[in-house]
Amino acid sequence: MNIELIVVGKTDSKEVEALVEMYSKRINRYCKFSLTTIADVRNTRNMAPSRQKQLEGEAILRLVGEGDCLTLMDEHGQQFSSMEYAQWLQKRMLSGVKRLVLVIGGPYGFSDEVYARANQKISLSRMTFSHQIVRAIFAEQLYRAFTILNNEPYHHE
Repeated sequence: MNIELIVVGKTDSKEVEALVEMYSKRINRYCKFSLTTIADVRNTRNMAPSRQKQLEGEAILRLVGEGDCLTLMDEHGQQFSSMEYAQWLQKRMLSGVKRLVLVIGGPYGFSDEVYARANQKISLSRMTFSHQIVRAIFAEQLYRAFTILNNEPYHHE
């Protein structure tokens, strides 16, 4: 299975970028993992949030194929423990999903069209995190899930 993480907007934090890169390399030991960054929508100062979500949504949907399993990182999504998330990931791998696409949206969330296309929503926490730090947290949790599935000593329960 291939996994792609799509994020809206570049990070301006070298530290976050370095963490994501480190975990990306580790994840690639288990599967083909890639990160795609969608450029921020320009001239948003006088733009309605709904229009910004629409433009971001169009860019996201251009990157999603018909057979892809699209999962949104969303505050209203299902929450998992690390062990439960590893089991969720394993079910996707065993179900024959060829490409799992996970998306971290922009500051206002996702457009209705993206929600309609999504197969599932996942929440990392009931707390609110910056979109930049979520990238590092998500990458670490994905790496942790693979180590759990492979009985490696990274995760302690």
